[in-house]
Amino acid sequence: MRLLKTWLALVVILGGCSTTASRDDTSAFLAPHLRLDLPRPAEMGRSIEAVQMLTAHHDGKTYAFEAHLSITPERVLLVGVDGMGQRIMTVTWRDSSVTVESSPHLPKEFQPGAMLADIAVLYWPETLMRKTLAAAGATLTVDEKSRSVTADGKEILHADYRSGSAQPWTGGLQYRNLAWGYDIDVETIQVQQ
Repeated sequence: MRLLKTWLALVVILGGCSTTASRDDTSAFLAPHLRLDLPRPAEMGRSIEAVQMLTAHHDGKTYAFEAHLSITPERVLLVGVDGMGQRIMTVTWRDSSVTVESSPHLPKEFQPGAMLADIAVLYWPETLMRKTLAAAGATLTVDEKSRSVTADGKEILHADYRSGSAQPWTGGLQYRNLAWGYDIDVETIQVQQ
């Protein structure tokens, strides 16, 4: 029921004030010095529909929001809604472009481009992300319950999966983007397989 109310609120406010930026570039910064060429949506290898509850911590502040993540071979759609039911961002990532609509309610500490890089590292297939990160000068380390990215001898992202890295769409994870200085707890419910 809560999910239905949230989505109804989302529909009502979609016409609200926002800033739209579109670019014919599918790269994103995982760290200030680490630009990734994002994989194509189809390289996920399957379609995913998931709802995530995120609690983000940055510079002593805590933010909570809900995200709807839809991945198809044609595009990735990420919609973020704050605790008041206000849409804070909509990100559409296609093979050749990324479009970001952000509301003034999106905390300035969170950059949708960095979130896309995080999502790719956390969820896209391990083999693909190893190649993608290697091309950017970084290394991916994976074990049963975690993923870690290092560049220039420093860890820049670390994720611990409560259900195991082989099952990232079930349960939760906690990750830290050390380069940008935030950590996020994620609870995921896959609503369609």
